[in-house]
Amino acid sequence: MTTRRLYYDDAFTTEFTARVISCESALIPSFPEAKAPAWEVVLDQTAFYPTSGGQPHDLGKVGDANVIDVRDAEDGIIHMVDQAVELGEAKCCINWPRRFDHMQQHTGQHLLSAMFQERFGLPTVSFHLGSELCTIDLRGPEPSEEILEGAERAANQVVFEDRPVNVRYGTAEQLAQVGVRKEVDRDGILRAIEIESADLQPCGGTHVKNTGQIGMLLVRRCAKVRQDWRVEFLCGRRAERFARRDFQLLRRLAEELRCAPEEVVAASERALTERDAHFKNARALLQRLAVAEAVAALQSTNISANGIRVVARVFGEETQEEYLAQLSMQLAKFEKTVALLARSASGQVIFAQHPGAGKDLNALLKQTLQRFPGKGGGTPDFVRARLNENERAEEAISFAKGLISAA
Repeated sequence: MTTRRLYYDDAFTTEFTARVISCESALIPSFPEAKAPAWEVVLDQTAFYPTSGGQPHDLGKVGDANVIDVRDAEDGIIHMVDQAVELGEAKCCINWPRRFDHMQQHTGQHLLSAMFQERFGLPTVSFHLGSELCTIDLRGPEPSEEILEGAERAANQVVFEDRPVNVRYGTAEQLAQVGVRKEVDRDGILRAIEIESADLQPCGGTHVKNTGQIGMLLVRRCAKVRQDWRVEFLCGRRAERFARRDFQLLRRLAEELRCAPEEVVAASERALTERDAHFKNARALLQRLAVAEAVAALQSTNISANGIRVVARVFGEETQEEYLAQLSMQLAKFEKTVALLARSASGQVIFAQHPGAGKDLNALLKQTLQRFPGKGGGTPDFVRARLNENERAEEAISFAKGLISAA
């Protein structure tokens, strides 16, 4: 039996009575919300919108049961509910805040897509209505900031004019004759949404009655996605909420940078330039310190019986991980020298050697990790790892030094 879709003609229906045709246990629920047993309910008529065309399904109640998913099926619309429903008449209600939000976003998408295509020749190839953000994918050259702003401004002008949004029916040929935005190749009578003097588009979704009900349309950003351009946008309360959130973030950044909001970009550029300069200076100082400490370490380290000088050091929390790498590379520049370094705060371990030392540090690391578990690897001359137990770093270095000295 085909379910009559009440939302086709009146998306503002929030309560209705329907006859429950069937209620069967859902053996394999196909949605993440189904953490408990669920039932599939078919009604003779419904105002619940099923997931379709980029728009999510409605929520609400059928009798005392909560509707947790709605989807299209060949013989009707399936309502997934959290408890069994008796056959016969049932009172149903829609979660209106969710429904109206979806209506705002979907009608806003029609309007925005029309502006991109009509004014800038950028057709929409897909639409997604997310729980936070909405997106459309545009095909064509990259839309500039001027194009994004122009489409937003043109769409909002139609919103402010509060134009009627009507439902029209006709064949594909009839709709093509009156200027449908995107022609479809389907037989039979099609449903289309018309925004007066702005857009006509085949669509089975739910929409507002006037463009003023969209509230406001806000385009946020654009990014490349495969061969298309994904544009983020928001309508209604979502636009209001995100605009407020964006301004609060801007104001906070301005306070941190000690500047006016309109000066944030310039102040950020200055801060980044200063950071890069400080970073460059810090790296140069670390390298100079590593050279000095390497020389000092060699002077205080005796050459073993096998002619190898082994420098073994364990550093504390005050030493940066980057410094261990710098120091190990400086030590490895000296003939027949092996550096065994670790940082107890993080469990980081680095072995490095001058090629003339002739040891296989990769094999040494594997032996060490068998005794002190962790993950790492490298080459015969340089390896790094991280121990599972930070506090055993000193034991691990002592163990590795013993293996080197005994070889």
